[in-house]
Amino acid sequence: MRFFIWILTLLGALVAAVRFSDLNPDPITLNLPLKQATVEVTPIYFVLTCIAAGALAVVMLVGVREIRAHILNWRSTQRRKREEKIQSYYANGVLASLSRRTNEAISQLQKVLALDPNHTRALLSLGNVFRKERHYNEAIRLHRKARLLEEGNMEILLSLARDLEDAKRFDEAIQALEDVLKLDGTNPTALYRIRDIHIRNGKWRDAHAVQERLLKAGLSDADIRAETQILAGLKYELGRQYIERGDRDQARRCFKDAIKLDKGFLPARIGFGETLIREGKLRQAAESWEKSYVKTGNSIFLQRLEDLYLEMGEPGEMLRIYQQALARRKNDSSLKLALGKLYYRLEMIDDAFDLLSTMENIQDPTGDLPQIMASLYIRKGETETALMEMQEVISRSRAGVTPLTCGACHYETREWSGRCPACGRWNTMAVTVPAAGGGSLSHEGARDSAQPRPYPAVTSPFEIV
Repeated sequence: MRFFIWILTLLGALVAAVRFSDLNPDPITLNLPLKQATVEVTPIYFVLTCIAAGALAVVMLVGVREIRAHILNWRSTQRRKREEKIQSYYANGVLASLSRRTNEAISQLQKVLALDPNHTRALLSLGNVFRKERHYNEAIRLHRKARLLEEGNMEILLSLARDLEDAKRFDEAIQALEDVLKLDGTNPTALYRIRDIHIRNGKWRDAHAVQERLLKAGLSDADIRAETQILAGLKYELGRQYIERGDRDQARRCFKDAIKLDKGFLPARIGFGETLIREGKLRQAAESWEKSYVKTGNSIFLQRLEDLYLEMGEPGEMLRIYQQALARRKNDSSLKLALGKLYYRLEMIDDAFDLLSTMENIQDPTGDLPQIMASLYIRKGETETALMEMQEVISRSRAGVTPLTCGACHYETREWSGRCPACGRWNTMAVTVPAAGGGSLSHEGARDSAQPRPYPAVTSPFEIV
């Protein structure tokens, strides 16, 4: 249609030129700028020359436009094909990474970067793959390049912080996480990670400060309860640190604060008593632990009280506590076993024999009961029975089972600590309660799934109180 209009226009111009020539037959004199020359031409030639020049100009303009359109279309097609190829490589790389086909993932993502060196998603994904393979320096390089391309991308910052943390470059990792907090001052993930780095390095004061910030970060009610219990653990660690420095007032304050946060937090109660003992206030320490035992019913306090009262030379007080406890819990086999062992320890042979002989079908988690019974039989002159008891000690497969177990990870030990050396959780170590016959042992006071679980990587060991 456009071509037809153009032909009609040209024909019209020609008819107009012929008519113009008929009306103006005389030649036209043209003055040329070169050497001031003049040329005479007939009107028809002049008009036709102008029309031809205009048509040529139009053709050239249209041709240039069409060529430009073809070039742009070709470039667009090439760009689209390149983007499709990049997207295909990237999708294949991510899928291979999720499927743990590491070599294929690296190959595909590197093809993306060969086509587009500034593809931030490919830089991020490839860096994560290298971190999983423990190529930390390469992961850090890629994530730092991605960060330069997108300064405000928190996902990149968090990935870079993880690279640095796994590479044990903790100060740099904390700095990267602080950069996240500059963008989002209450980002829980960054706060969790900073706290856990401080815990891993035993920087309890710094961990405590971050934990207080975390509790103000808008967590859910369930998370607040869990993090409050972790805050109690950090206050306990601060208290222990103050004890080591000789600052007992601050230590007591930290232990009290931990108890206020969690009434059932045993480490702080034990730590409070230990502080009083270091100050020479043995009677007050004993009273504190006795109140804690009455409140919590946990046998750990009985063990501490027994050692303390024997050190003070007042075994009668410990006997009183056991007898009062048995008056409240008459069928508690663990109390009877502990009292019988105390009788034996105090050389009260008849009392020990009368009580422990009724418990020979009880499975003692320490494995000590058969040995004690053998010794008692010897002292009573019943050598043959004593030999039978000794044979039972030798044949028992569970002899020597440790009396303390972590209620979270089931780590077993003979030494109590406020924080499990294996899983790093606080307030989970519990006395293994003796069971009747060959049944499985139960754990007194152990916290189960309700126990708060610290952020992953909280695994640093902890010295025993």
